[in-house]
Amino acid sequence: MTMEKCEKQAECPIENLLKSLSGKWKPLIFRYATTGPMRFSSLLRQMPEANKQSLTVALREMEELGLLERKVIRQKPLHVEYHITDHGRALIPIFESLEQFS
Repeated sequence: MTMEKCEKQAECPIENLLKSLSGKWKPLIFRYATTGPMRFSSLLRQMPEANKQSLTVALREMEELGLLERKVIRQKPLHVEYHITDHGRALIPIFESLEQFS
């Protein structure tokens, strides 16, 4: 495997990937997102150690990075679902490799 030396840190794909998924909750959120649409309350149940604020911040950051899409479901009761984007799906093989490594 060859790895190019990055001239500038901002141009380094590995650095950018690590920034995208850094944090305590983002890797777990991403893992759950690969199984299908997820609701905020469902994420809280699956990650009882996470608080609402930290989970909200992580979801917003992942949305800004284009990894997740937030969709408002306009039925009673009104709720929000998060879906993995095509850009996010490109990371699935990386996560699968990490699972095999451990």
